[in-house]
Amino acid sequence: MAEESLKAKAVKGVAWSMIGSYSNKFIQFVISLVLARLLTPADYGLIGMLGFFIGLAGTIIDSGFSNALIRHKDRTDKDFCTVFFINCGLSILMYAILALSAPYIAKFYNQPPLIDIIRVYSLTLIIGAFAAINSVVLTIELRYKTSTLISTSSAIISGCVGLVFAFLGFGAWALVFQQLAAAIIRACLLFYYVRWIPHFIFSTESFKKLFGYGSKLLASGLLHTAYSNMYPLVIGKQFSATDLGYVARAQGFNDMAAGTVNGVLSSVAFPVLSKVQDDDQRLLELYEKYIKISAFAICPIILFLCGVAKPLILLLLTEKWAPSILLLQILGINYIWDGIIKINLNLLYVKGRSDLFLRLEIVKKTIAFAILIISVLIGNLIVFCIGMTVYSTIALYLNTYYTKKILNFGFLKQMRQIMPYLSFGIIIFLEGLLFSWLIPNNLLSLCISVLVCIPTYIILCRVTNQYALYEVLNIVTPKLGRAGIIIQKVIGSNRSI
Repeated sequence: MAEESLKAKAVKGVAWSMIGSYSNKFIQFVISLVLARLLTPADYGLIGMLGFFIGLAGTIIDSGFSNALIRHKDRTDKDFCTVFFINCGLSILMYAILALSAPYIAKFYNQPPLIDIIRVYSLTLIIGAFAAINSVVLTIELRYKTSTLISTSSAIISGCVGLVFAFLGFGAWALVFQQLAAAIIRACLLFYYVRWIPHFIFSTESFKKLFGYGSKLLASGLLHTAYSNMYPLVIGKQFSATDLGYVARAQGFNDMAAGTVNGVLSSVAFPVLSKVQDDDQRLLELYEKYIKISAFAICPIILFLCGVAKPLILLLLTEKWAPSILLLQILGINYIWDGIIKINLNLLYVKGRSDLFLRLEIVKKTIAFAILIISVLIGNLIVFCIGMTVYSTIALYLNTYYTKKILNFGFLKQMRQIMPYLSFGIIIFLEGLLFSWLIPNNLLSLCISVLVCIPTYIILCRVTNQYALYEVLNIVTPKLGRAGIIIQKVIGSNRSI
């Protein structure tokens, strides 16, 4: 009975998280399309230059405590209060450091407007820290429906704020005010829906218990964050804000397409897998399920996007964003592997092996920085993007090393699970690419690609009896009412993975 309950929570968690994330991403995507027409690539590049510094500050503020609270079964209110005051204290400290460093960061990029932008944008760190525990409570309680409401509401309201300032000609500041509004609205809604109020309690015992696990995640998180944001740092310095804007827009399309699925599966997987952390058989079953669903969803989405990149960008963003087309196609590979990488890392979180996580990050980031140095020496923007893709592929292989040791589910076994969806994705990529070449009208090319590629993928999965298709149908179709029943009848009967 408990097993069925856990499976039901996992399925509902994926469903509501998927709905929430896609609603949120879709709203942000539509708003970003309008903003991209009103703003310039250089405006986006200016905000992208902050990524390295804001990312590191955010990682330090969290310090691995969020995951430590989610993982520990015996957590108490004393633990929550202790982490709350640590987060708030660190956020104020990080803000002060960034505010004082703003002139030097602006000088590094030779962009004087960054001084004021950094000092305002960094306020999001403090606002986020005050509501961080409320967000953790939502995750622990698997309240994904509430999380959906919060994320969607904040996306709509903050998006409107950004659009107003963009129409008024505020340039990059429109993006700053959008993020600031999002942080404020999200914090207010978290406190409204999660009635957790901190008490004046700080326990050194709680700190030691949680930081023993979280400290290794902090170290590995700093390595990962530094690397993830190192490319924008270097591109912004070596090239220009405009070039960084092209890269940011290419990543934005990929993130809209697959970042949602990756984030949902990762966020849902961790609390669900944590509940069966002592049962390796159940852990492996759920783990395989998440791998299959991730590959089923991400491979076609990303490869279809890469195939239709040209008509899509030219139609939605106009010619001024054309340099983003090739960058989007190259960076797409990162997002295919990203979901699998995150689910593999979740296993180390669940098993409490933050020491192995840190060891793995050190090895990966040593390789990553070597690739980055080679890219810098070559000095070509496309080479930078290829370097990111090469590293992502290497990271996928390395992340499966400990998975094999813990659950005997290594690289080759995972590739066998992924390969059908990857192969079908390549087929629809070629279809989309063919239509992009043959049909000069961008809108017509996109429409034909959608009408041909989506049925192609579903038919291939149906003919080869890919169980992930039926599992996803079980999640999605109940939310569609009568349309869901029709889809079930057309595609076939329900099955489980």
